[in-house]
Amino acid sequence: MSRQNGFENKKVVIVGGSSGIGLAVAEEAASQGAEVVIVSSNAARVQGAVKSVGGKAQGRAVDVSDEKAIESFFTKVGAFDHLVFTAGDSLQLEGLAKTDLKQARHAFELRYWSALATVKYGSSQIRNGGSIVLTTGVAGRRPQSGWVIAASVCGTIEALTRALAVELAPIRVNAVSPGVVRTNLWQNMNSSERQQLFESVGKRLPVGRVGEAHDIAQAYLFLMKEGFGTGQTVVVDGGTTLV
Repeated sequence: MSRQNGFENKKVVIVGGSSGIGLAVAEEAASQGAEVVIVSSNAARVQGAVKSVGGKAQGRAVDVSDEKAIESFFTKVGAFDHLVFTAGDSLQLEGLAKTDLKQARHAFELRYWSALATVKYGSSQIRNGGSIVLTTGVAGRRPQSGWVIAASVCGTIEALTRALAVELAPIRVNAVSPGVVRTNLWQNMNSSERQQLFESVGKRLPVGRVGEAHDIAQAYLFLMKEGFGTGQTVVVDGGTTLV
Protein backbone atom coordinates (compact mmCIF):
# COMPACT_ATOMS: atom_id res chain seq x y z
CA MET A 1 0.00 0.00 0.00
CA SER A 2 1.40 3.33 -1.01
CA ARG A 3 1.84 6.15 1.45
CA GLN A 4 -0.73 8.18 -0.48
CA ASN A 5 -3.48 5.65 0.15
CA GLY A 6 -2.47 4.68 3.68
CA PHE A 7 -3.28 6.26 7.03
CA GLU A 8 -0.11 8.17 7.83
CA ASN A 9 -1.00 11.84 8.42
CA LYS A 10 -4.70 10.98 8.05
CA LYS A 11 -7.45 11.85 10.52
CA VAL A 12 -10.38 9.46 10.90
CA VAL A 13 -13.59 10.33 12.77
CA ILE A 14 -15.49 7.26 13.97
CA VAL A 15 -19.04 7.86 15.22
CA GLY A 16 -19.92 4.86 17.35
CA GLY A 17 -16.25 4.08 17.88
CA SER A 18 -16.32 3.32 21.60
CA SER A 19 -17.10 -0.40 21.29
CA GLY A 20 -17.61 -3.30 18.91
CA ILE A 21 -16.85 -2.82 15.24
CA GLY A 22 -16.25 0.93 15.61
CA LEU A 23 -13.60 0.38 18.26
CA ALA A 24 -11.95 -2.28 16.11
CA VAL A 25 -11.84 0.18 13.20
CA ALA A 26 -10.25 2.77 15.48
CA GLU A 27 -7.63 0.31 16.72
CA GLU A 28 -6.76 -0.92 13.22
CA ALA A 29 -6.57 2.57 11.69
CA ALA A 30 -4.45 3.87 14.58
CA SER A 31 -2.08 0.92 14.24
CA GLN A 32 -1.47 2.06 10.65
CA GLY A 33 -0.68 5.62 11.66
CA ALA A 34 -4.05 7.37 11.66
CA GLU A 35 -5.10 10.01 14.13
CA VAL A 36 -8.50 8.75 15.26
CA VAL A 37 -11.33 10.68 16.89
CA ILE A 38 -13.77 8.39 18.71
CA VAL A 39 -17.30 9.76 19.06
CA SER A 40 -20.01 8.12 21.14
CA SER A 41 -22.84 9.01 23.51
CA ASN A 42 -21.34 7.22 26.51
CA ALA A 43 -18.53 9.31 28.06
CA ALA A 44 -17.11 6.45 30.13
CA ARG A 45 -16.91 4.15 27.13
CA VAL A 46 -15.28 6.91 25.08
CA GLN A 47 -12.56 7.28 27.72
CA GLY A 48 -12.02 3.52 27.81
CA ALA A 49 -11.81 3.35 24.02
CA VAL A 50 -9.25 6.17 23.83
CA LYS A 51 -7.12 4.33 26.39
CA SER A 52 -7.47 1.08 24.47
CA VAL A 53 -6.45 2.66 21.16
CA GLY A 54 -3.65 4.78 22.62
CA GLY A 55 -1.31 6.82 20.43
CA LYS A 56 -2.93 9.92 18.94
CA ALA A 57 -6.48 8.82 19.74
CA GLN A 58 -8.93 11.45 20.90
CA GLY A 59 -12.45 11.04 22.21
CA ARG A 60 -15.59 13.14 22.30
CA ALA A 61 -18.82 12.32 24.14
CA VAL A 62 -21.64 13.42 21.83
CA ASP A 63 -25.31 12.49 21.97
CA VAL A 64 -25.51 11.01 18.49
CA SER A 65 -29.32 11.02 18.61
CA ASP A 66 -29.29 14.83 18.94
CA GLU A 67 -28.92 16.68 15.63
CA LYS A 68 -27.76 19.90 17.30
CA ALA A 69 -25.10 18.04 19.28
CA ILE A 70 -23.82 16.43 16.08
CA GLU A 71 -23.75 19.79 14.31
CA SER A 72 -21.89 21.38 17.21
CA PHE A 73 -19.28 18.62 17.25
CA PHE A 74 -18.47 18.98 13.57
CA THR A 75 -18.11 22.76 13.79
CA LYS A 76 -15.29 22.16 16.28
CA VAL A 77 -13.51 19.03 15.06
CA GLY A 78 -11.76 20.70 12.11
CA ALA A 79 -10.77 19.14 8.80
CA PHE A 80 -10.34 15.38 8.57
CA ASP A 81 -9.97 12.65 5.95
CA HIS A 82 -12.42 9.84 6.62
CA LEU A 83 -15.79 9.59 8.38
CA VAL A 84 -17.03 6.23 9.68
CA PHE A 85 -20.49 5.64 11.16
CA THR A 86 -20.96 2.44 13.17
CA ALA A 87 -23.39 3.58 15.88
CA GLY A 88 -26.22 1.15 16.48
CA ASP A 89 -28.19 -0.76 19.04
CA SER A 90 -29.82 -4.17 19.24
CA LEU A 91 -32.63 -4.55 16.75
CA GLN A 92 -35.83 -6.22 17.95
CA LEU A 93 -36.36 -9.37 15.89
CA GLU A 94 -39.99 -10.50 16.02
CA GLY A 95 -43.00 -11.08 13.81
CA LEU A 96 -44.84 -8.17 12.25
CA ALA A 97 -47.98 -8.71 14.33
CA LYS A 98 -45.98 -8.27 17.54
CA THR A 99 -43.81 -5.42 16.29
CA ASP A 100 -43.87 -2.32 18.49
CA LEU A 101 -43.91 0.49 15.95
CA LYS A 102 -42.61 3.00 18.48
CA GLN A 103 -39.55 0.81 19.01
CA ALA A 104 -39.27 0.38 15.26
CA ARG A 105 -39.14 4.14 14.78
CA HIS A 106 -36.39 4.30 17.40
CA ALA A 107 -34.30 1.88 15.33
CA PHE A 108 -34.49 4.31 12.43
CA GLU A 109 -33.67 7.27 14.69
CA LEU A 110 -30.21 5.93 15.50
CA ARG A 111 -29.28 3.83 12.51
CA TYR A 112 -30.69 6.11 9.79
CA TRP A 113 -31.44 9.63 11.03
CA SER A 114 -28.29 9.88 13.15
CA ALA A 115 -26.23 8.58 10.24
CA LEU A 116 -27.82 11.14 7.93
CA ALA A 117 -27.16 13.98 10.39
CA THR A 118 -23.57 12.82 10.80
CA VAL A 119 -23.00 12.94 7.06
CA LYS A 120 -24.89 16.23 6.65
CA TYR A 121 -22.72 18.08 9.13
CA GLY A 122 -19.50 16.10 8.75
CA SER A 123 -19.11 15.93 4.98
CA SER A 124 -18.14 19.58 4.61
CA GLN A 125 -15.08 18.97 6.80
CA ILE A 126 -13.71 16.09 4.72
CA ARG A 127 -10.49 16.85 2.85
CA ASN A 128 -9.93 16.14 -0.84
CA GLY A 129 -9.57 12.42 -1.47
CA GLY A 130 -11.53 11.55 1.66
CA SER A 131 -14.40 9.17 2.20
CA ILE A 132 -17.43 8.14 4.24
CA VAL A 133 -18.19 4.57 5.31
CA LEU A 134 -21.62 3.71 6.71
CA THR A 135 -22.86 0.50 8.32
CA THR A 136 -25.73 -1.73 7.26
CA GLY A 137 -26.29 -5.50 7.64
CA VAL A 138 -27.18 -8.66 5.73
CA ALA A 139 -30.81 -8.54 6.94
CA GLY A 140 -31.52 -6.21 4.03
CA ARG A 141 -30.28 -8.73 1.47
CA ARG A 142 -31.48 -11.96 3.02
CA PRO A 143 -34.26 -11.31 5.50
CA GLN A 144 -35.72 -14.06 7.61
CA SER A 145 -39.15 -14.28 9.21
CA GLY A 146 -39.34 -11.70 11.97
CA TRP A 147 -36.75 -9.42 10.40
CA VAL A 148 -39.10 -6.84 8.85
CA ILE A 149 -37.68 -3.85 10.74
CA ALA A 150 -34.06 -5.01 10.60
CA ALA A 151 -34.34 -5.59 6.85
CA SER A 152 -36.02 -2.21 6.37
CA VAL A 153 -33.27 -0.34 8.20
CA CYS A 154 -30.48 -2.16 6.38
CA GLY A 155 -32.07 -1.69 2.98
CA THR A 156 -32.53 2.01 3.69
CA ILE A 157 -28.83 2.45 4.50
CA GLU A 158 -27.80 0.73 1.27
CA ALA A 159 -30.04 3.11 -0.71
CA LEU A 160 -28.73 6.07 1.26
CA THR A 161 -25.16 5.05 0.47
CA ARG A 162 -25.81 5.10 -3.26
CA ALA A 163 -27.65 8.42 -3.12
CA LEU A 164 -24.93 10.08 -1.05
CA ALA A 165 -22.22 8.84 -3.41
CA VAL A 166 -23.92 10.83 -6.18
CA GLU A 167 -24.84 13.83 -4.01
CA LEU A 168 -21.43 14.27 -2.35
CA ALA A 169 -19.09 13.37 -5.23
CA PRO A 170 -16.10 13.44 -5.38
CA ILE A 171 -16.23 12.31 -1.74
CA ARG A 172 -16.50 8.52 -1.88
CA VAL A 173 -19.40 7.02 0.09
CA ASN A 174 -19.59 3.28 0.78
CA ALA A 175 -21.03 0.90 3.36
CA VAL A 176 -20.07 -2.32 5.11
CA SER A 177 -22.67 -5.05 5.61
CA PRO A 178 -21.67 -7.47 8.40
CA GLY A 179 -23.34 -10.74 9.26
CA VAL A 180 -23.58 -11.94 12.87
CA VAL A 181 -20.60 -10.53 14.78
CA ARG A 182 -19.54 -11.18 18.35
CA THR A 183 -20.10 -7.67 19.78
CA ASN A 184 -22.08 -6.02 22.56
CA LEU A 185 -25.07 -5.50 20.23
CA TRP A 186 -26.22 -8.87 21.58
CA GLN A 187 -26.00 -7.81 25.22
CA ASN A 188 -29.79 -7.89 25.61
CA MET A 189 -29.42 -11.71 25.67
CA ASN A 190 -27.97 -13.56 28.64
CA SER A 191 -24.50 -15.07 28.19
CA SER A 192 -25.67 -18.65 27.61
CA GLU A 193 -28.28 -17.60 25.02
CA ARG A 194 -25.70 -15.42 23.31
CA GLN A 195 -23.13 -18.22 23.13
CA GLN A 196 -25.76 -20.65 21.84
CA LEU A 197 -26.66 -18.16 19.12
CA PHE A 198 -23.04 -17.69 18.06
CA GLU A 199 -22.45 -21.44 17.96
CA SER A 200 -25.62 -22.31 16.06
CA VAL A 201 -25.15 -19.53 13.51
CA GLY A 202 -21.44 -20.27 13.13
CA LYS A 203 -22.03 -23.95 12.38
CA ARG A 204 -24.28 -23.05 9.46
CA LEU A 205 -21.80 -20.70 7.83
CA PRO A 206 -19.22 -21.74 5.21
CA VAL A 207 -16.44 -20.24 7.36
CA GLY A 208 -17.60 -22.24 10.40
CA ARG A 209 -17.89 -19.35 12.87
CA VAL A 210 -19.50 -15.97 13.46
CA GLY A 211 -17.51 -12.82 12.82
CA GLU A 212 -15.24 -10.93 15.18
CA ALA A 213 -15.11 -7.14 15.24
CA HIS A 214 -11.58 -7.04 13.81
CA ASP A 215 -12.66 -9.23 10.87
CA ILE A 216 -15.21 -6.62 9.87
CA ALA A 217 -12.90 -3.67 10.56
CA GLN A 218 -10.69 -4.72 7.64
CA ALA A 219 -13.51 -3.89 5.22
CA TYR A 220 -13.79 -0.34 6.55
CA LEU A 221 -10.04 0.16 6.19
CA PHE A 222 -10.15 -1.16 2.64
CA LEU A 223 -12.95 1.22 1.65
CA MET A 224 -11.14 4.19 3.15
CA LYS A 225 -7.85 3.37 1.45
CA GLU A 226 -8.69 1.98 -1.97
CA GLY A 227 -9.57 5.34 -3.55
CA PHE A 228 -11.80 4.32 -6.48
CA GLY A 229 -15.00 2.60 -5.34
CA THR A 230 -18.07 4.62 -4.38
CA GLY A 231 -21.73 3.85 -3.81
CA GLN A 232 -20.86 0.26 -2.94
CA THR A 233 -21.85 -2.05 -0.10
CA VAL A 234 -19.20 -4.59 0.88
CA VAL A 235 -20.73 -7.71 2.42
CA VAL A 236 -18.59 -9.40 5.10
CA ASP A 237 -20.89 -12.09 6.45
CA GLY A 238 -19.01 -15.40 6.57
CA GLY A 239 -21.22 -16.62 3.71
CA THR A 240 -24.60 -15.86 5.32
CA THR A 241 -26.16 -14.73 2.05
CA LEU A 242 -25.07 -18.01 0.41
CA VAL A 243 -26.74 -20.40 2.81
